[in-house]
Amino acid sequence: MMKLTKENIPNNLTIARIYAIPIFLLILALGGKSQTWQIVAAILFAIASATDYLDGYLARKWQIVSNFGKFADPLADKMLVMSAFIMLISLKLAPAWVIAVIICRELAVTGLRLLLVEQGGVVMAAAMPGKIKTFTQMLAIIFLLLGLNLVGTIFLYICLLATIYSGYDYFSKSLFVFKDAD
Repeated sequence: MMKLTKENIPNNLTIARIYAIPIFLLILALGGKSQTWQIVAAILFAIASATDYLDGYLARKWQIVSNFGKFADPLADKMLVMSAFIMLISLKLAPAWVIAVIICRELAVTGLRLLLVEQGGVVMAAAMPGKIKTFTQMLAIIFLLLGLNLVGTIFLYICLLATIYSGYDYFSKSLFVFKDAD
């Protein structure tokens, strides 16, 4: 067993978030439309979402940013949120078209980030519109799972607008990556 040290706490929080995903999915898959199980899933999702903030905060505070963290943290976030959104569709708590737009934007921005790194070593940091998108995604998922459908739906549509705007923002600032070299 790995000894828990200050140096590996942020990465362990990221790993814990990844391990929470199949548990979260099982709770929703086996609990079905049971409000009790959806509340349990919402609590687990909220805790896992909190580790997203905490791992980055600790890594920056303690100046222990790692390549593993740079790779795994955003991947864990996308895996957690996309899994939750897909389950919301199956539970009929979110419209599929909204989730499709959100997932397509996530894939497009991830591809853009890969191009930026490959072509110029540019690492595109999360901008404020992207942070708002992530925050509203997490709130929408939690509220919808808690049965607070009106509030959850409002956050889902705010998230949709933030998703579209942040995707536009990232691409408009990175158009140079699509220009052919002379």
